[in-house]
Amino acid sequence: MDLNIGHDKLNQKFFIIIDEKEAFLRYRLEGNKKINLIKTYVPPELRGKRIAEKIVMKGMEYARENNLHVIPTCSYIETFLLRHNEYRKLVDEF
Repeated sequence: MDLNIGHDKLNQKFFIIIDEKEAFLRYRLEGNKKINLIKTYVPPELRGKRIAEKIVMKGMEYARENNLHVIPTCSYIETFLLRHNEYRKLVDEF
């Protein structure tokens, strides 16, 4: 599934709308060196399609491109990092 993930900087979230339902990753910039990944949400009817993984990947790429350290407040981020070692170096404490 090819997803067109949007980035709403004003509301600090990465998102995708599928069948009029929104999946998202909310974040908060903390200073100019850190991004706190706060919450990942995928509506129940869209789960099991790796949508959360793709949205978090977009957030991690944003962090990498902007030299931001990731604060993994969202519990899903830990699961994500166990599957994607290449992003662990973005997290201060993992």
